[in-house]
Amino acid sequence: MLLRKAIPVLALLLAACGTANEPTTSSVPKPVSAAELARVTLKVGDQKGGSKALLTAAGQLGDLPYKIEWATFTSGPPLLEAVSAGGVDIGRVGNTPPIFAAAANAKIAAVSSSQGSVAGDAILVPPGSPLRSVKDLRGKSVGVAKGSSAHGQILLTLRRAGLSTRDVKLTFLQPADAFGAFNQREIDAWAVWDPYTSQAVLESDARVLDDGQGTANGYTFLVAGTTSLSDAGVNSAIHDYVLRHAKAERWSVTHQEEWAQAWAKETGLSVEVTRAATASGPDAPVPLDDEVIGSEQELADAFSEDGVLPGHVDFAKFVDRRYVNDLNKG
Repeated sequence: MLLRKAIPVLALLLAACGTANEPTTSSVPKPVSAAELARVTLKVGDQKGGSKALLTAAGQLGDLPYKIEWATFTSGPPLLEAVSAGGVDIGRVGNTPPIFAAAANAKIAAVSSSQGSVAGDAILVPPGSPLRSVKDLRGKSVGVAKGSSAHGQILLTLRRAGLSTRDVKLTFLQPADAFGAFNQREIDAWAVWDPYTSQAVLESDARVLDDGQGTANGYTFLVAGTTSLSDAGVNSAIHDYVLRHAKAERWSVTHQEEWAQAWAKETGLSVEVTRAATASGPDAPVPLDDEVIGSEQELADAFSEDGVLPGHVDFAKFVDRRYVNDLNKG
């Protein structure tokens, strides 16, 4: 599952036409009036240095025709639990949380997709670690947030080395707890994503044992609750939100220093960390097409084959392309 080849922004905007872009939901509510939309409060789930910081930096929150209520989560899986339960309407997550949510038959649907560098999706070891290759992880403890993109990354990286998750001792920890355990040498390695990767490298002298290049697909998704999508007012707000989010991501590609500065201000991370996290390239919108869905299906099948998830997950059933045509128009 390799990254797509670099595609000019204009090409991205014009791509993905035809039947692949048709909504998977049979009943899409009609848009509401401006007066009705003004009464909507969109509940958005966020992660550290995520959508709120990005949208603010890109100037996409100044003229909202509805209100936003933000909720912050430690990683994608608890965010999607809240989406499914109706606690939040939409949130941005990596490539693995929607698969775990789908396996649990959550009431969610991916409504837009982006792709970024996978260099920050890393397996880290502490300074002075004797581990020199992925094969050296056999029998070692690896910290990772269960169901996160890093969980997918460690699975694929182990597979490439001829190992499985049963050959290591996975220790399920959220990033803040894993960072502490990593620094205290309570775990032998840590599978994580940026900005935590850059923070560990710069502040704890962590060494990258391997990263996502050649294995990870680099996709992220905006995922909404199916109940939220069926509500006319909330659906109209989500429609507007996903378009603004895409604009903000395109802005970040050409304004990396401004994005790094805003990211640091929002999170309290040093600007050196956020610069490093953005240096390899921010996420940019890509069409939510059959290529994306197929790549996610491969990842879902890998989890099933490894025994992490029971049975088969049909990822396409948890995708809703109702906004794709407008997203591709830019």
